Amino acid sequence: MPMVKPRKSSMKVVTRFAPSPTGMLHIGGARTALFNYLFAKRHGGKFLLRVEDTDKERSTDAATEAILDGMSWLGLDSDEAPVFQSKNADRHAECALQMVATGKAFRCYATPEQLQARREAGEAKRKEAKQDGLSDTAKDALLTEANALLSPYRSPWRDGGDPPAPDAPYTVRLRAPDDDEITVSDKVQGDVTLQTREVDDLILLRADGSPTYMLAVVVDDHDMGVTHVIRGDDHFRNTFRQLPIYWAMDWDVPVFAHVPMIHGSDGAKLSKRHGALSTLAYRDMGYLPEAMTSYLVRLGWSHGDQELFTMDEAAAVFDLDGINKAPGRLDLEKLGDVNAHFLRTIEPGRLLALVAPEVEKLTDLTETLTERLQHALPTLRERGQTLPELAESCRFLWDSNAENLNKKARKALREDGIKRLSDLREALDGADSWTIETLQSVLETFCAAHNLSMGQVGPPLRAALTGGLPAPDLAPVMYWLGRDDVMARIEKHIPAQSG
Repeated sequence: MPMVKPRKSSMKVVTRFAPSPTGMLHIGGARTALFNYLFAKRHGGKFLLRVEDTDKERSTDAATEAILDGMSWLGLDSDEAPVFQSKNADRHAECALQMVATGKAFRCYATPEQLQARREAGEAKRKEAKQDGLSDTAKDALLTEANALLSPYRSPWRDGGDPPAPDAPYTVRLRAPDDDEITVSDKVQGDVTLQTREVDDLILLRADGSPTYMLAVVVDDHDMGVTHVIRGDDHFRNTFRQLPIYWAMDWDVPVFAHVPMIHGSDGAKLSKRHGALSTLAYRDMGYLPEAMTSYLVRLGWSHGDQELFTMDEAAAVFDLDGINKAPGRLDLEKLGDVNAHFLRTIEPGRLLALVAPEVEKLTDLTETLTERLQHALPTLRERGQTLPELAESCRFLWDSNAENLNKKARKALREDGIKRLSDLREALDGADSWTIETLQSVLETFCAAHNLSMGQVGPPLRAALTGGLPAPDLAPVMYWLGRDDVMARIEKHIPAQSG
């Protein structure tokens, strides 16, 4: 078996995240980026970003921009300028030709039509073996032929040979290891072995001279000094195809860690119905970046029984040993709880700046309303799991809901309630100051003077002020609304109801 050259333990850790700009940055990719970032920071190393844009037909500038925006939003800043893989094509080709020169790669003259015919013949043999009336011997013979035709391709030119014509087009293929086995010592999956007969003679350069993804990844990882490749386990089989390139170039092999995929809450492959949205979609839905990173780091990784992490806390303890082998399950309810926690802890000025645009989607954001939000948010911040929910919980600050009273509010504003509300209005109008403490005192004094409980006085006042919209204690609500608006909201109901 080919031996992996051990990496010097003193080498500085370098990780990379290498998205393809053929789509948005989804949460699975965001978590992979986060794991790479945290591992590099834990070891005082470098975290790099490489945009794998070699698929020119499917790569878009919009997707590239969305990936960069998503990374920036999450705080996953690369320690160097992003590398764009397509710009390294000449270097990739140079390495392929170097492998040809050393006999580790070769020119293959098999045409796409010949390879397609091989596959079709294999499928035909497999289909023929399923026919009724065949003896076991005949069936086994057909399946043997089918498996040979459908097995990983080993080129007839792998050991040399003349081209079919002097100007025949060719690809450059890597000569796969002969009958042996390859073992990958993965930091998450453990030791995994594959027979080399399961590895094809990998195309390095296409007939037009352009490098393939498999070659480009290895060359770029080497040239960028990547020491640890942390990626999704859907790339695991690629590792067995890429290792021979390292050996052919006599390069150090990085440490591999293949992270299980994220599944839906039902254990099925993650899809849009589970919430498999782009990272920026979660931003637009009102989640905080620190909540996303705290949730994602625990989605498949653990450290003791700690559930919530700031980025600095995670970077101080993150290791590959803590990554679970089983797929993580996306739980939007838990994400909401995590987001609610960070909404309660962020600095008030930042919270106002985040909530204000959501309020603007609901109403005009006046100077008066901004001041009300500034006073109210430290209390109201516990009334939503996302920024839009939090903005909606503030609705009573600009809307008395007088035209849309709910059943409970209408009941509270019947005759007895209106009488108490009218009397309470006079008491409030006589308040010598408009503070939460003074207003609470006015309410308590009024109840005592009229031999009423807060349960008799509070409902009609709350109905007049909020029309049944959710709101906290009445004294703070009146303080936030201000004297003039409180009086106006009360008066809106008294004449209409008392005739």
